[in-house]
Parts: sequence; C-alpha cells; structure tokens
Amino acid sequence: MKINLMDDAFKGSNALLVGVFEECNCVGCCDKAQGLLTQLKESGRFNGNYGEIYTVNGVGEQPREVILLGLGKEKDLNITKVQNLFGKAFKKAQELKLKALDIASFKVEGLCTFRILKAMVEGVMLANYSFDTYKAEKSKCTVEEINIDPSGLELDNEKAEKALKEGMTLAINTMLARDLVNEPSNVLTPTELSERAKAQGEKCGFEVEVFDKEKITELGMRAFLAVGQASYNEPKFIVMRYVGDPGNRDEIVGFVGKGLTFDSGGYSLKPSAGMQDMKSDMAGAAAVIGAMSSIAEMKLQVNVTAVVASCENLISGGGYKPGDIIKSMAGKTIEVANTDCEGRLTLVDAIHYIISKEKVTKVLDIATLTGAVLSALGKITTGVLANDDEFYGVLESAAKKSGEKIWRLPIFEEYKECNHSDVADLHNQGVGGAGTITAGLFLGEFVGNTPWLHLDIAGTGWANSTAECQSKGGTGVGVRTLYYIARNLSQKSCETCK
Repeated sequence: MKINLMDDAFKGSNALLVGVFEECNCVGCCDKAQGLLTQLKESGRFNGNYGEIYTVNGVGEQPREVILLGLGKEKDLNITKVQNLFGKAFKKAQELKLKALDIASFKVEGLCTFRILKAMVEGVMLANYSFDTYKAEKSKCTVEEINIDPSGLELDNEKAEKALKEGMTLAINTMLARDLVNEPSNVLTPTELSERAKAQGEKCGFEVEVFDKEKITELGMRAFLAVGQASYNEPKFIVMRYVGDPGNRDEIVGFVGKGLTFDSGGYSLKPSAGMQDMKSDMAGAAAVIGAMSSIAEMKLQVNVTAVVASCENLISGGGYKPGDIIKSMAGKTIEVANTDCEGRLTLVDAIHYIISKEKVTKVLDIATLTGAVLSALGKITTGVLANDDEFYGVLESAAKKSGEKIWRLPIFEEYKECNHSDVADLHNQGVGGAGTITAGLFLGEFVGNTPWLHLDIAGTGWANSTAECQSKGGTGVGVRTLYYIARNLSQKSCETCK
C-alpha cells in the first residue's frame, strides 16, 4: 500500500474520506455534499459523533463514494483518538473493497498539525497490520493507494513530507516489533532474535554486536546465564549502538529490553492456560529493536546504545531452582525464591553491563516484568518507576507524542525492604504485595546514581482482541515512545512543534 501527499485537487476517480466534527455543519473540501450533510444531521442519520461512519454514493460532478467520519467534539480529540479514527476508517475502506482513497486533512484546536498528519499515517498503516506468516491464505488488502491532502493542516511541503516520513517509519517499525512478538518460540530463538537485530542494523544504519555464551560467561553475567541454563538454545547478548552525535560521545542514552523468547516459569511452572502466549516475553526486546531502527532511519542527532539479554526459561536437570543463590555481574548475590521471577535476573546483568561497559549516562529498561501491573493498570497503561524527575519528564513528553499511556508509581524506601534476603544480598521475589514496584526496585539496586526509568509492559505488550489500530497479539508498545525519548534528547529535532 502506497501513501502519498497530494499536490493537486482530489482525484475524482477515488473515494473520499472527510472528517466531520460533531458541532460543525460543513464538509470543507466536499462542497457538493454540503446540503446532504445538513439533511443527514437533521434526520439523525449522521451527527459527527466520535467514531461514527456514514457512506454516501454518487457525490460530485464525477460520482464517487464519500466516507463521512465522525470526529466527535473538537475539544475531546487527541493524537491517540486521531490514530484510532483513521484506523477505523481504513478498515471501512477495506470492507468497501476500495482500491484508492483520498483523505481530507483537518486542524484541531490545541493539537500540533505536524502530529495530526503523522497520526493519520500511523492510523491507516497500523490498521492494515496482520500476522499471517504461517497461513496458506494470506490477508489481502484491496486498498492500494492512500492520498492525503495536507492543505487543511496549513503545513508547507517540506514539513508535510517530514511528517509523512516519520509517521511511516514509526508505523513500519512498530509492525516490526509486532512481528517479533508474534513469532512462535520454535522460530524466534535467542539466536534468531540476534540475527534479526543484525539485519535491522544493516538495513537502518546502526552497529550490532552479539555475545555468545562464552563471552557472556567471561563477563560474569551469572544471573542471566542461570535463567537460560536449562535450554538447548544458548543465550545471546545483543548490543546495538547508534552514534548520531559523534561530537558529544560522553552523552549516551541506554535502552535495555527484556528478551525472554519463551518463559515456562522454570521449576516455578506457569499454569498451562495462557502459557502459549509466553512467546511474548521478549516484547521489551522488540520495542528497543524497533526504536533503534526508527532512530537510525530518521538520523536523529543523539547517541543511543541498546542491549538485550536473550534466553529461554525452561526446565531440565540442569535448570536453576528455587532456593539457589546466584551471583550477578555487579557482584551482588541473589536468593532465587521463584524461578518465574526470571526477567529481573536477566535485566540486572544487562543494566550493569550497559552502565559499566557502554558508559551510558541515562538508562531505560522496558520489560514484560510482572503480572501485578495488570492488576494495577490493566492492559491500557504502562507502569513506570523513575529515580530522576527530569528524565521522567522526558518520558512523559514522549508518551504524549506517541499516544501511549503511562503512569508513575511510587518508590518509597519502605518498598525496598520487600527485596531483603536473610541469606543473600537480594531476594528475587518481593514480599508484602506491590509486585510491580518491588520488581522494579530490584532492578533499581543495580543502577547506582544513573538517571533511570523502568517501564513494565506486561499488560500493554499484548492485546487479547482486535481494535481500530491493533490486531490480536503483539502491540509493538514502546517503539514510538522510546523513539520520542531519543528525539527529545536529540540536538536537532525533526519536528516543527514541541
């Protein structure tokens, strides 16, 4: 499917999509439909309510299909809603088996026009996603061409082209992350994940180095190794480096993604119901690979290093067990109370490595870490822990741009006591409740004074149903937010509004 910016009048042969506000009685570019819209509103058949769609045939001098899209009240519209609206409209175009669709753009009071155009692009592209790699009959999209008229946004050609490119890049790499999460674990092993990261590095322009088991052992990543030691598939440690600001090499943003390509829970075995979805326990890794791809493709003027400790948490005679005491790369010892609290063990070695060896000056980890975050925030919001208000502010700004919802959780000193062990430095299963907080603070023990953010995407990384811009399965959450964090910290932003 091609997405173009129109530089002339709407093509009479194509169907036309027009957004209509609830309080507005005009259709702007579609003057021929003006009287019809008034009639529709007066009869109650179409009122412009949010998400409402009405199709009209034979409008204009060259009769064609016109899709009226209800935008709701202007004051209630935000970037996420724009994405969802155009995702819904695109699916309607597919239902109508349209081959081409012209889209009229519009301004929204209080919303950046640059972001509106990107949201329109992301909405239609993400709505077109499907994971049918292993199906004999592939999904077919009848819509071959989308033409967006940017004139309603009052953006010049250069800015509109930048918005189009950025929107398409982010959508493509969000879908890349979805693909990685949706792959079955017999295909996406730690080795295969590392190969796909390498391929993205070659394609997009960032360096990828992969450490094998021998190198991981040499580095002293015993906590990481313990989690993967029951599996036939050997662990891989993936390091991705992008240098977009070579004159400022002392400033490096660090991303750490959880990379469990399958998690059985180990000897603390998970229930069989839902275990098939544990191929998604590498959604954090998918997010950082997608974000690095976007950062490099858009050539952001910022230095970013990302790491993934990838392995499988399985059961065998050689697996680690409840009651074991293991040593981390940082030298701290950990009492294993629960082998299903494995993510934090892989992440602490990854966090220590990226700070001590890659010398990052800020670090963010993103992980499907706890079921507790589902109890707290459901599948709508990502839970966040932060030790630095300024860095959290960068994340908050990025999340507003991406439309991905976040919520900051408290990190009172009393919570740290929940990770106390009588026989080791730390206990890998917090006691006393607040599981998302105690798991995050377990990681926080390994960051020292480095500004740090922890994103728990156990709820938001996987969708149980299909919605406007989301199909069932991996969501690709985090790709766009991590990209905007890097762009917020970039020396030169490509966006026209902040």
